[in-house]
Amino acid sequence: MPFPALPSAPSWFPGHMNRFTKQLPALLSRTDVVLELRDSRLPLTSINNNLEGAINKWRAERGHHSTHVTPLSPTASRTSSLGYGGPICERIVVLNKRDFVPEWGIEPFRRAMKAKFPDQTVHFASCNRPRDIKSLSEMLVNIAKRNPHATEMNVLVIGMPNVGKSTLLNSLRNMGISGRTPKALQTSSQPGHTRAISTRLKLSEDPLVYSYDSPGVMLPFLGKGDRGAERGVKLALIAGIKESLYDIEGLVAYLLYRLNVLNPITPAYLTLLPPGSRPCTGAEDFLEQLAIRLNMLLRGGEKDTVRAAKWFVEWWRHEGGLVSASVPENLPAESDGTHAPLLRRGWGFDFEWTVDASMNSTGGGFDSAVQMKMEECIDETMRAASEDERSGVGISTTQERKRSWQEKQTMRAAKSKAKFAARKAA
Repeated sequence: MPFPALPSAPSWFPGHMNRFTKQLPALLSRTDVVLELRDSRLPLTSINNNLEGAINKWRAERGHHSTHVTPLSPTASRTSSLGYGGPICERIVVLNKRDFVPEWGIEPFRRAMKAKFPDQTVHFASCNRPRDIKSLSEMLVNIAKRNPHATEMNVLVIGMPNVGKSTLLNSLRNMGISGRTPKALQTSSQPGHTRAISTRLKLSEDPLVYSYDSPGVMLPFLGKGDRGAERGVKLALIAGIKESLYDIEGLVAYLLYRLNVLNPITPAYLTLLPPGSRPCTGAEDFLEQLAIRLNMLLRGGEKDTVRAAKWFVEWWRHEGGLVSASVPENLPAESDGTHAPLLRRGWGFDFEWTVDASMNSTGGGFDSAVQMKMEECIDETMRAASEDERSGVGISTTQERKRSWQEKQTMRAAKSKAKFAARKAA
């Protein structure tokens, strides 16, 4: 299936997101652990670079220098590393909704992230898997126990909209507090439900661990060109950005493309079509078949493809995602017993590669090959992000005008200061 044409990425950055972005440095000053939530289907796209800068500065101020941050002086490092409750400065990246990605790629991805970002702890979780929540709860408790002199530990949960921050905190509270714990935070399937910092939520009694929930923060501008357009469509499909900003049939076209990459032989959507159906190469033909299958017809027998498109996207966000995650590591052969040449495969929506001889092995050999492919994808994503930043592709027209205005104001202030200094000298 050819790559579909995508619409330009819209801008969706409500005022509450801007307020939280400005409050973040002050919040981090009294935070010991940052839980950054990402969607397992978009582990790279759901990275918010605006939050990255504040987190890296917070870690640098506490003596945890990374290669991307200018180190502070040794004196500043010693005095600031004590932090709010003690020498704790941890960042845990939680890949939520793990049941929507194939299990065979989780460990290779974890190793790939460790190789590329050694200062980040990666944890996969699903609120439908109590052992994942228990493991994360124990991780937070163990971090708190490493600093017994602190009276409490504060955790800040951040991430893009609709990645499951409030749901995860409710689950952690239920796991860490004995007895009946009523739901503390409201949740919604629509992005932007949490609009302000929550009150402190107790996650553990011994040791004391508290947490803050925060609003999901979208990027002010998703970028120009094909990369920005694809980033926006991905986020709209996981309901991270308002779906109403997009044509629903355009979302279906991209979703079909991705499902064909995840499983080129038997894509997940074939379970919705009549038995014996072949993978679809166009959204229009697929939606017509689906409308007939679901009996979604208008007056006169016309197929209601818009209604079918909305149903299909919602199906994928729930049970369809589970079906697509069940793809095996070794794809089944075609009906004639052969595999298609130059087969493209993927894991989640951020990883895609061409199958070669290294992928035909099993066990450890397959895991190593997948890890290598994932590392290549991570390198390409980071390279593209750096290129966009240098070329200005990631800056909107409004931001360009604002930056130009600020530069003019700075020049005027410098001229006025020079004139005042000259008059004073005279």
